[in-house]
Amino acid sequence: MRFIRKNEKVFVAMSGGVDSSVAALLLKRKGYDVTGVFMRNWHEDLHDGFGECAWERDQEDVRRVCAKLDIPFYTWDFSKEYYEDVVEYFFSEYEAGRTPNPDVMCNKYIKFGKFYERARALGADFVATGHYVRCRRRRKFSIFNFQFSNSCVMREGVDPNKDQSYFLWAITSEHLKHSLFPIGEYHKPKIRKIAKKANLPTANKPDSQGICFIGKINVQDFLRTRLPEKPGDIVTLEGEVIGRHKGLYFYTEGQRGGIGIGGSKQPYYVAERDFENNKLVVVEGSDNPALFSSSLSCSNIHWIGGDEPRMPFRCFARIRYHQAPQRCVLEKSKNGISVEFEEKQRAISPGQSIVFYDGDICMGGAIIDARKIA
Repeated sequence: MRFIRKNEKVFVAMSGGVDSSVAALLLKRKGYDVTGVFMRNWHEDLHDGFGECAWERDQEDVRRVCAKLDIPFYTWDFSKEYYEDVVEYFFSEYEAGRTPNPDVMCNKYIKFGKFYERARALGADFVATGHYVRCRRRRKFSIFNFQFSNSCVMREGVDPNKDQSYFLWAITSEHLKHSLFPIGEYHKPKIRKIAKKANLPTANKPDSQGICFIGKINVQDFLRTRLPEKPGDIVTLEGEVIGRHKGLYFYTEGQRGGIGIGGSKQPYYVAERDFENNKLVVVEGSDNPALFSSSLSCSNIHWIGGDEPRMPFRCFARIRYHQAPQRCVLEKSKNGISVEFEEKQRAISPGQSIVFYDGDICMGGAIIDARKIA
């Protein structure tokens, strides 16, 4: 446990959910000077009927929690920045034929971008969030051939069902030095118990779902607000036409539901999006070999510690949230990094994140460019 200097100031990013509410509670109990901040990142004029967009309700929940904890409360409006850095990225990636991960960009540009910068400018010693991760502060150490100097490292949260390190690979060690993650040492049921015992207004509030700050939406309907339909054939690996699709950017690799075809003994899955010929290639069964690949290429690589490890580099990786860590070897390539997995991976999706680990330490990540088909 780190020593807390008197009056160390912490700005807590509070969403109106139970996790960030308990984060603020735990920090106050430890003796920090806590301020609660609600970020308004989505306006009705941008909303256009999609998702719940219940920001006013969430804002009021934060206000009630701050009143209960007797801490200052503020609302900061980052809706313009969110639209430019997250929503525009969301649309442009789909338009380019990739499947984006907007939560990664929200953490990078908003929570640990605009929010972090404003809080620090206002004198905050730390910012805090309700993420299920942990931060370890070390002066100098190494993991195999990966060096950390006077650095902070990110560890997975102790609750494997809630760990959110996968979404935080794009932040830096400098951010970690000035960040606190109070609930990373807890399992979710314990967080609920703490909230109920403290009579927090959000103790029984359901967890949020969907896209960060937008909520649960029909992605295809949301995409149609910007991307026109471009119908084409749905084909099997053998080239047989079995249906029509509405536009390749409405689908993603490995997808089962929403394809709109039936009549087979096993469900159909998206194996490939052929943009050159505007064809959606599907296969029967979730274990079809066409869905699997042993390697991928990635770019936009980011190492939390700052320094790239010497290649080839052996580590673990995840290509999707909640996936078990997969053994792999990283090699330098012309445009980024090539990743070779010990076991074949299902439904590698360009645009998604691949996140690198050593044990429970998240070292960084990258954006998947393509899977390599043997």
